[in-house]
Amino acid sequence: MLTLLAFVTALALLIAVHEWGHYRMALACGVKVLRFSIGFGPDLLRWQGRSGTEFTLCLLPLGGYVRMLDEREAEVPAQERHLAFNTPPLRARAAIVAAGPLANLVLAVLLYAAVSWIGQPQARAVLSEPAAGTLAAQAGLRSGQWVQRLSADGEPEQAIESFEQLRWALTEAALSGQDLTLWAGSAPQSEVDDYRLPLSKLGSVEADVQLFARIGIVAPWSAPVLGELLEQGVAARAGLQAGDRVLSVDGLVVRDAQQLRQLIRAGLDRQGNGLAQTWVLERRGNRLELTVRPEPQGEGTERVGRIGAFVGTPPETVTLQEDFLGGLMQGMRQTAEVVGLTLGMMGRMLVGLASLDNLSGPISIAEYAGKSASLGGVAYLSFLALISVSLGVLNLLPLPVLDGGHLLYYLIEGVTGRPIPGHWLERLQRAGMAILLALMSVAVFNDIARLLG
Repeated sequence: MLTLLAFVTALALLIAVHEWGHYRMALACGVKVLRFSIGFGPDLLRWQGRSGTEFTLCLLPLGGYVRMLDEREAEVPAQERHLAFNTPPLRARAAIVAAGPLANLVLAVLLYAAVSWIGQPQARAVLSEPAAGTLAAQAGLRSGQWVQRLSADGEPEQAIESFEQLRWALTEAALSGQDLTLWAGSAPQSEVDDYRLPLSKLGSVEADVQLFARIGIVAPWSAPVLGELLEQGVAARAGLQAGDRVLSVDGLVVRDAQQLRQLIRAGLDRQGNGLAQTWVLERRGNRLELTVRPEPQGEGTERVGRIGAFVGTPPETVTLQEDFLGGLMQGMRQTAEVVGLTLGMMGRMLVGLASLDNLSGPISIAEYAGKSASLGGVAYLSFLALISVSLGVLNLLPLPVLDGGHLLYYLIEGVTGRPIPGHWLERLQRAGMAILLALMSVAVFNDIARLLG
């Protein structure tokens, strides 16, 4: 129920803001708006505005539209011709079309700013032990180091206050093929050393969990302590208890929870059977030695070891909060970064450097909506901001049937001095709809594949 409510609320809000942008700009340009509709199907609510616009809220909040007075759609009385959409200058029509996507981007700025104003606890940028062979391990990074700042090639240094900021910087640099230099020390404000991460060597990458696994920076530092155990699970049968601190596995010193998870996952032989591991642990001041045999479980196309226990303690956190101006600046910066990342990923998919598997449809969006809502208001606001950016960017693409397609028509009209012929517009609209339906089909297929996988 929470997932459905969060999804419907998100859709209704983002669509309403998008259409409100068109509506307000139309009124500002002297165009009469006949109908402002959120959703399709039977009307749930209907009322008349002071401007004469009919407002409706319909049963299915899967879209919306603003219908304006237009001589191309119906006969317009002579006394109202100056209020029709087709009569203002080209720049006014372009402004009306562009106002919808821009409203979504402005909303994203405000939502990200609100998150900054409220403040939220985030894990500190303290590293776990990188897996052997990863870029981080080759660079010499190790468990417990605090990343304090970083710099991409040719760009100014950036202060790092949280692990999320670090992950975001890694994602941006990897997708753009830039190398990073990290400055990290043993504690905040301590002396730091610089470490070079040649992210350009990763080649074709996608913004997913595997990206961070290849880099070697997966999760913030967490103590190698066991939490809740599954009843009759591997850990419980081996005699482990919640609160046990693991000191070593097969003679290898365990420095953090991420390293312990890696050792558990790798605790299988070539046939996929669990290997007996010797664990040395500390329990209430006493040292114990136990034999633990991870149980093979499927994960995608591979099998990994599991022990049926939560591994790790909550990481140390820092609350990041901005004043009014700082929050707005953060909102604009974060929105610009997400726009750049979204366009970059779309470009990579267009030229075949990224898989279409990255496309997500309504099922995934609904799932993320429910998960973010369950985590609290701040997480839900961040989710809304991300989807608002995606909606704004998507609608600005130069694809017929989208706002960006209409802006392309106006650009051609401005250059040539005459509008695109009606029969060509009709063909372009059909082609654009076919492309859009194909992309939606791929996105829904990906959603279903993720659910079945």
